Amino acid sequence: MRRRLLSRLAFAACAASLPVTLLATAPASADGKHASKPAAYKNVGYFTQWGVYGRDFQVADLEASGAASSLTHINYAFGNVSSDGKCFTGNIPGEADAWADYARPLDAENSVDGVADTDTQALAGNFNQLRELKAKHPGLKVMISLGGWSWSTHFSDAARTVASRKAFVSSCLDLYIKGNLPVDGARGGQGAAAGLFDGVDLDWEWPGSAGDTDTVYRPEDKRNFTALVHEFRRQLDSYATTQRKGKHYELTAFVPTAPEKIDAGFDVPRIIRDLDFVNLQGYDFHVSGEATTNQQSALYARNDFSVDQTVDAWLERGAPARKLVVGMPFYGQGWTGVTGGGDGLNQPATAPAPATWQAGYEDYKALKKLADSGSYTLHRDRRNGHAWLFDGTTLWTYDDPQVLSTKTDYIRRHRLGGAMIWSLDGDTPDGELIHAIDKGLSRR
Repeated sequence: MRRRLLSRLAFAACAASLPVTLLATAPASADGKHASKPAAYKNVGYFTQWGVYGRDFQVADLEASGAASSLTHINYAFGNVSSDGKCFTGNIPGEADAWADYARPLDAENSVDGVADTDTQALAGNFNQLRELKAKHPGLKVMISLGGWSWSTHFSDAARTVASRKAFVSSCLDLYIKGNLPVDGARGGQGAAAGLFDGVDLDWEWPGSAGDTDTVYRPEDKRNFTALVHEFRRQLDSYATTQRKGKHYELTAFVPTAPEKIDAGFDVPRIIRDLDFVNLQGYDFHVSGEATTNQQSALYARNDFSVDQTVDAWLERGAPARKLVVGMPFYGQGWTGVTGGGDGLNQPATAPAPATWQAGYEDYKALKKLADSGSYTLHRDRRNGHAWLFDGTTLWTYDDPQVLSTKTDYIRRHRLGGAMIWSLDGDTPDGELIHAIDKGLSRR
């Protein structure tokens, strides 16, 4: 599906194209990143609506692999914004998939609780399975993630005026927080999904900057995004007062790595007051659409995008360390026709590498098989925190458990908020990557 995958290719056009020179040594920890230790680290995983089809990745797989026990949050990707600036759903190819969300019946084998859905229950599909997962894991929070690369089209319109912001936020709360789903046969109705979602994740890519080909953006997006975040916070808090005592609906955002995109769309000191935390883009620093191979998710890199550069950019603009959650990829970027010899990194290539779902993009579980096959050589830059596979012609840059261990150590040393994963369906059936992150964040 296109919604996030295309962002991998488009990001290269957004990023600076400076030559890469790897650091000789990692920066020292005495760099201003330290803050009070978080009470608990976030472990946030995106569950893709469309992953239940080709990848056959079901909510029940999170229980079977043990991933659900490792997660603190599941971000459900995605909810869409209509041309009239409202949250909506339905069965509209490329725009909404109510069938996957709440209409599709699951059999006993694919149900979290082992019981098949009936024809008469109001909630089925992914939403019902997420509800069942929460029943097994009472501390787990489920967030509705709005937008994504392909569905950020109408965010700018929705955020443009006081009236449009109020109407937009109200529609999102009605649909997802209050759970008033459109009737679809026996499914849906007033309160059908009530209590499922614990908050909202804003994935507007990107306010004030060009996004997908049809995404609207304006210079005033930065001001309007600030106001939109505040309106979400206001309405969520107001609704919380009508719920059980102590209920808090969380509000988060997915935010970019490029400093020019941060400055164009994000008034960091103001939005960070209303957001519980932000999920930092920690991947797609380089993508397979580029003519030269490169790292896509390095922890450190001189004169280039990296996790450390992204963290610094947000700290320098006023975000507290405890509210910064580091994005980590459960996929790789790949090139083929690589020339120049050596280990293949920073070399010309002819095309994105052939892959299962989209050229140049491959799930970790498939890359692990390549690594285990013996046909590829595994390379590491241990000081800078990234890895890649190369067979002399094709190169894949990706994160494996060892890289993730290095990154979770970085999160703990710098007292950051935790880790975020795009996306859970890229992991192995036994949850190798999610367990590596959980182990790393739990280490004392």
